[in-house]
Amino acid sequence: MVNRDAVALDDPVGESLRGRHAHLARRIGAAATYLSEVSTFAVVPAEAGPREWAELVGLLGPGELADMFSCPATPPSDWAPVFSLEGRQMTLTGSGRPDHAGSGPDTGVVELGAQDVPEMLDLVERTRPGPFRPRTHELGTYLGIRDNGTLVAMAGERLRPPGWTEISAVCTAPEARGQGHAARLVGALVARILARDERPFLHVAEANTGAIALYERLGFETRRPVTFRGFRIP
Repeated sequence: MVNRDAVALDDPVGESLRGRHAHLARRIGAAATYLSEVSTFAVVPAEAGPREWAELVGLLGPGELADMFSCPATPPSDWAPVFSLEGRQMTLTGSGRPDHAGSGPDTGVVELGAQDVPEMLDLVERTRPGPFRPRTHELGTYLGIRDNGTLVAMAGERLRPPGWTEISAVCTAPEARGQGHAARLVGALVARILARDERPFLHVAEANTGAIALYERLGFETRRPVTFRGFRIP
């Protein structure tokens, strides 16, 4: 597998919007965001000044949420903080695969699409893995596991900076936990990402110690701490 430069992971939203997700982007000048039904994430340059913040206002509108993800730029002082969440960015180490990846057919794992969106939104509402909107599934491949026809677990591909694919929306219904569904889904996604000669990475909240432990067992290690921030535009 090609050794990719990880610098693209310093600005994963911006790199995605400028590249693989350009067709899902809205942009004014140096400010960019996703189409509203795809994702809330927005970005400005790290050294943004008054002009760039004004461009973001023009893009999102007064009174709207600016979900800055891990963008380090400091917004104007009259932008009210809405949330700040400590987390970490993790990458799959070396060129190895998790034990659950590439070992054979993904028995019971199904690919999800537009027809599954109502169930996906319901599962996200019950498990709260992070932002998920009606067209989020267009960011990449989303996989699920069903029990007697009911969607009980899913995970998918979100940000796509050059050479990398983020694994996201990893969630399992409360009644289906403890059966290894998350590990199977992450492993299946890792196998697909590596088959494209890309590298898997992910983000996780620092307080989610169970998920961190799972990802470490699957071969991921922490690359850097991140702070997820959102602001209300005046």
